[in-house]
Amino acid sequence: AEYGEFQTFQHYFKQINLSSSPNMSGANYQINQSQQEVDEVMGIMQNNIQRVIERDTKLTDINQRADQLQDGASQFKTTGQQLRRKMWWQNMKFKIVIAVIVIVILGVFIGVIVAQTKKKN
Repeated sequence: AEYGEFQTFQHYFKQINLSSSPNMSGANYQINQSQQEVDEVMGIMQNNIQRVIERDTKLTDINQRADQLQDGASQFKTTGQQLRRKMWWQNMKFKIVIAVIVIVILGVFIGVIVAQTKKKN
């Protein structure tokens, strides 16, 4: 019964390709298996580190774009305020010119009326 179980056990290792040589001892097998696990974990960690580095690069790029957008927004706000003041002064000047023209016309009209009233008297 022991010999049959040994052959089944040996057949199992051949099926899953874990033994690299028929003469490999149990300790060498465990070392080899541990090394494979360590290599696999190192590969996963290297991939994770690469992803973190790429993510950091992308975040840095996004932060730079956000800073540029903030600068652009500040400049837009300043330009908008300057334009609003300029348009307010332009509108005020226009109102003043209209008021002066109305006053001049009223002055001329009143002056003509006063002159005609003096002629009649």
